[in-house]
Amino acid sequence: MKLKTFTAPTYTEALNKIKTELGDDVVIVSSKEIKRKTLSSPGLYEIVVAVEEDVKKIEPKKNDEVLLKLSTAAKEISSLSKNEKKVTNSLRPVNNDEIMALKEEISKIADTLKYLQATVWDITNKNELELPPEFSEIYALAKASGIASKHLDEIMRLTIKYMPLKMRKNRTAIKRYFHTLLKKMIPVRIEREIKPPHKKIMMFVGPTGVGKTTTIAKLAARYAYKLSARHKVGIITLDTYRIGAVEQLMTYAKMMRLPIETVVDPSDFEEALKALRHNDYILIDTVGSSQHDKEKIEKLSSFLKINTFAEININLVLSAITKYEDLTDIYNNFSILPIDTLIFTKLDETRNYGNIFSLLLDTKKPVSYYSIGQEVPDDLMEANAEYLLKGILEKELS
Repeated sequence: MKLKTFTAPTYTEALNKIKTELGDDVVIVSSKEIKRKTLSSPGLYEIVVAVEEDVKKIEPKKNDEVLLKLSTAAKEISSLSKNEKKVTNSLRPVNNDEIMALKEEISKIADTLKYLQATVWDITNKNELELPPEFSEIYALAKASGIASKHLDEIMRLTIKYMPLKMRKNRTAIKRYFHTLLKKMIPVRIEREIKPPHKKIMMFVGPTGVGKTTTIAKLAARYAYKLSARHKVGIITLDTYRIGAVEQLMTYAKMMRLPIETVVDPSDFEEALKALRHNDYILIDTVGSSQHDKEKIEKLSSFLKINTFAEININLVLSAITKYEDLTDIYNNFSILPIDTLIFTKLDETRNYGNIFSLLLDTKKPVSYYSIGQEVPDDLMEANAEYLLKGILEKELS
């Protein structure tokens, strides 16, 4: 078989081109939108198909062999499905063993087809990892979610080595095994309410635009109104660079009837903490900065040198839509501060959480909260492994 590419302004037009030239007996390998349609120019879609050719004259390539198996597997499934219908609709007494045998055979071929689809998807994989067929689908899902290759390959090697052979019978069992395995690898900080006379001081740091101020407003509302007991909450803002941020936080504080202090210099910070020391929780907003602006990050560390009545916990706030390499860069540069936990925002803007998984695996720092929208205070939830795993394992390959 060989691959042939067709392009057209729309998906339907490209499909019609294929049918006109090759008929219906082709296998679509991939399709994608290359260029979006605008008011001034048409769009552009690309469809790649597998076309049969004389295998006696041309030695099949690796891709072609996979695609040939894909086509054959699909035809076998279709044939077995028809046979099952014949048995089910027959006037003679139905043999349940025969039907179960057919269903089992269809399930096996379906698993094979999934494997072949995953192989086509990852045909350009250059590493030396040799995957058994039954692991290819889960590998493709995890890789598509954004898990770093170095982590995914190591997980695969260990799984291949230790996973019981009896669990490799179908993809459902394999996915269940991986779900359990990955869940154990995600560090989570369980929320525990403080009880008097204990106090908790939380400082929120991170790059510009990740949503620190909104996250603080959500947490302030959570601690003050949504837990089993209503706690006293105070707010300090060190972000005096952006007038809008100060005004936004003051508006939230006024709405929730919470005290707020504005601080410019480290010398004022101690006084602000003393003014709010009657509160159970003190939440500190900081100026957002590039991870490469070391001067601003080092200035934050100067606020930690004063004597306080409780330890200041550093929460690094990160966006879920940031790619893994940039998350790592941000963490490494902010780690001159004693980071306690990670908080991820904008989880509603993506469903691929592999980048988060890889960062947690690298840093061994627990995740404490997820921000899943803009609504204050509702769009905030305690972190858990299940939510991340939905974006890694619970989807279909396209």
